[in-house]
Amino acid sequence: MAHVFRSDYPDVQPLDTAIHDAVLGQAAEEFGDRVALIDGTDGSNRLTYRQLDSFHRKIAAGLAAAGLVKGDVLALHSPNTIAYPAVFFGATRAGATVTTAHPLATAEEFAGQLRDSSARWIVTVSPLLNTARRAAELVGGIEEIFVCDHAEGHTSVLDMLTTTAPEPMVTIDPAEDIAALPYSSGTTGTPKGVMLTHRSIATNLEQLRPFVPMGTNSRILAVLPFFHIYGLTALVNAPLRSGATVVVLPRFDLAQFLTAIETHRITGLYVAPPIVLALAKHPVVDRYDLSSLEYIVSSAAPLDAELAAACSRRLGLPPLRQAYGMTELSPGTHVVPLAAQNPPPGAVGTLLPNTEMRIVSLDAPGEDAGTGTDGEILIRGPQVMKGYLGRPEATAAMIDPDGWLRTGDIGRVDEDGWLFVVDRVKELIKYKGYQVAPAELEALLLGHASIADAAVIGVDDAEGNEVPKAFLVRRPTVTPVDLTADDVMSYVTERVAPYKKIRQVEFIDAVPRAVSGKILRRELRDREKARTAPDTPEKTP
Repeated sequence: MAHVFRSDYPDVQPLDTAIHDAVLGQAAEEFGDRVALIDGTDGSNRLTYRQLDSFHRKIAAGLAAAGLVKGDVLALHSPNTIAYPAVFFGATRAGATVTTAHPLATAEEFAGQLRDSSARWIVTVSPLLNTARRAAELVGGIEEIFVCDHAEGHTSVLDMLTTTAPEPMVTIDPAEDIAALPYSSGTTGTPKGVMLTHRSIATNLEQLRPFVPMGTNSRILAVLPFFHIYGLTALVNAPLRSGATVVVLPRFDLAQFLTAIETHRITGLYVAPPIVLALAKHPVVDRYDLSSLEYIVSSAAPLDAELAAACSRRLGLPPLRQAYGMTELSPGTHVVPLAAQNPPPGAVGTLLPNTEMRIVSLDAPGEDAGTGTDGEILIRGPQVMKGYLGRPEATAAMIDPDGWLRTGDIGRVDEDGWLFVVDRVKELIKYKGYQVAPAELEALLLGHASIADAAVIGVDDAEGNEVPKAFLVRRPTVTPVDLTADDVMSYVTERVAPYKKIRQVEFIDAVPRAVSGKILRRELRDREKARTAPDTPEKTP
């Protein structure tokens, strides 16, 4: 019999609202000339809520005038900028689905996403224009490439702000129409388009509201990438819906990050564990006034409880909050509430409203584990994705007929309902919060003429980050001089985005495989643990 865990919070009303209206519907009226977005690199550019509302409507009109129609897919290929939210909401208001692309993707990787998503339009920035052009050439069928700044021969979204074209009146079906199409590897395999409806994203905002309340006095620093659903939700949708001010940084640079906190008197941070590590241990932190900070939330990857405690002690903050979810869940299912008194160390939260969870036994598939027992986490709720684009088999493997989504994570629940994520069933590597699919790297490595077999797992580096490590078998005629670890790493570096690089290599006699041919990664992980155990440094107290 299924043992279902349910939220202690009262249900919220699902939001059957287009995402642009859910976030900005009352922006101009309620928040008017309050500052919505600030360019954190120098503070010179900023947008008020009235401007943001006007600009996203003008961009919708400009896109429609260019020929974009409801159902088209627009690829947003950009680092974090103050223009990003206006373009995202402008595109959805025009009826488009926005597929968010990694700004560091190679042309080949971007082309793969364009092809799979059937994108017809691209919005990028001039420094990434060559990549976008090359990707468009590779895939074909792209109507136009727009830029957020200026580039000769390309229409800028800034030019759209003066358009006299009418705002498109598009009817959105929030429960069915896809607002965002981020790419995720799910539990295994290569990246797939995750169909997130207007309703699932908007409802998740309503579910999150009681846990991390924001208001007009909140100042949020946005350094996590907007193309990732965590960044899009925590740093764009949630704060802008609440009248907060969002200070935008294009990437994580520690000095710039700390300067922005001090200069803009940031009150809340949403980060990934590597940033927590820097805040806890880097000596430069002591040079900055971070006294405005009220809380830190960490998600995207597991956070060591002792590291979290060291960070909060150093900054004089309440215990760091964690959150849990995944792209396929729009993304949130659990958060440690800001109001929680002394949450248990290491907990990733309690269930959001309207959300149900099961913990399925690892030893007896199909049977539920009880309180305090490890098992795979299954989730059901209105935030569950519509499915994987064009992959009904993958969708069926992820979501059962009763609506339960398999997360691929192993967790346990204590008697008070706190969830602890203890391991990952899935083979996905999370490097600084970015998703790296071993299967994608293995396929690339097997294309090398000197490599006979390959397996990739995640291992911890000296800084505690999970990084891709390749276990390789040379072809029989290839000597150690012919193929070195540096050769392999250079080969991969030339062909993938920087966060996917192979950072460690070990040559072995044979890749362990099951009879079915599946790589036995656990054996490789166990081998790695045995090799590194004697040298494991003590954790920070």
